Amino acid sequence: MEMLLAGNWVERNAVIEVTDPDDGTVIDTVPEATTADMEHGLAAAERGAKVARGLPTHERMAVLLRAAQRLEREVEDFANLIAREGVKTIREARKEATRAADTLRLSAEEARRIHGETVPFDQRPGSEGRFGYFVPEPVGIVAAITPFNDPLNLVAHKVGPAIASGNAVVLKPDSKTPLSAIKLAHLLLESGLPEEVLQVVTGPGSVVGNALVRDPRVRLVSFTGGKETGEAIIRSGGLKRYSMELGSNAPTLVMNDADLDLAVPAILSGAYWAAGQNCLHVQRLLVQRRVYGEVRDRLVAGARDLRTGPKVDEATDMGPIIDAPNARRIHEMVQEALSGGATLLTGGGYEGTHFEPTLIENAPRSSSLARDEVYGPVTILQPVENLDEAIEVANDVDYGLQAAIFTRDISTAHRAVSALHYGGVMVNDSTDYRIDAMPFGGVKGSGLGREGVRFAVHEMTELKVASFVLS
Repeated sequence: MEMLLAGNWVERNAVIEVTDPDDGTVIDTVPEATTADMEHGLAAAERGAKVARGLPTHERMAVLLRAAQRLEREVEDFANLIAREGVKTIREARKEATRAADTLRLSAEEARRIHGETVPFDQRPGSEGRFGYFVPEPVGIVAAITPFNDPLNLVAHKVGPAIASGNAVVLKPDSKTPLSAIKLAHLLLESGLPEEVLQVVTGPGSVVGNALVRDPRVRLVSFTGGKETGEAIIRSGGLKRYSMELGSNAPTLVMNDADLDLAVPAILSGAYWAAGQNCLHVQRLLVQRRVYGEVRDRLVAGARDLRTGPKVDEATDMGPIIDAPNARRIHEMVQEALSGGATLLTGGGYEGTHFEPTLIENAPRSSSLARDEVYGPVTILQPVENLDEAIEVANDVDYGLQAAIFTRDISTAHRAVSALHYGGVMVNDSTDYRIDAMPFGGVKGSGLGREGVRFAVHEMTELKVASFVLS
């Protein structure tokens, strides 16, 4: 596939091979862009920012709505591409493609809601006879850097709100999964997006990514990825705005009064969706002692029933890890926990990129599985005596994206929501729940700002005040 620069689809002699994580088959190639390519893209984005700023609201809406409608008609094509280049099964990929269409539609609807307010300046003595207001304006150029695990919908979550709010976008998709992003860019241009409003630059983060975030013309960096990379971006990017989702180590609490028929299937889905390569992955499970044994046994049986295999097979429940080095990394984290005294309940092995659904009991709280993000199909279980202990353990990490609790008691639920230091708390659902309209983001090491279409639009605009002295 080609990349999009200054309204043109361009090739380069140097290419990056995009392979299927299932078997390493080369699906396609994309250009390996250079810093000169990024400079070309940024120069075009400067022109595109002026065009985007001048687009009437109804035109922004129309482009996004047409794109959403076309994506809905092409869900199966997008789903097959998502499944082939990434880690999702075909059934998971269909859901992502459908959600991406909804994200674009939400972006179109949000465009009409971008407005300001009047300011009563005469609230201060001496300011009588004044009238004024504030309005949100586009930041200008948005840098969008996306990960491999949601190669379509997370692109839509950055590009859709940027277009809705009148910005130009320079998109750098993950080099492992750039094809869905390029296909979406085609669809947006075919839906009437003006040339130069969107650039898609494919290449190594160490080359084109660094050039993108350091450039002073970029006024907002929207990044989804690892904490270390996010911190490096802020250090090199300088004085500009950042919206970052940097991962998690998400806890799910199960109280004695929980509805286990509701909890167990939700936990299994949250633990093994996209083979655990998900920032909302159920990584830590804190279960009150009276129901601990039953929860453990039901989860072990459920994990063993999951079918792994080729992603395009409709019967496959869980696909592969994105590449062999990451599979080895996950295995090393498991082995570290086991060496520290944890018990392997099921799984733990892997072959190539296919990792078994894994459950581990009593991992040491100092282990990397208990403290860091595994980004793989591994969940650790720990019994707790009461809600206070569960909350203390849940909060004892440098992450805070989403937490969850299963309980029938409304007071228990409210206590947990108040005491858990997370950007979201899901009650009677797993941590792996999100709709594209809600504010999404975390505290501590989980990032800065909030996504979700309305809230991303807020991040991508700046307020301007006007004050008039009326004679």
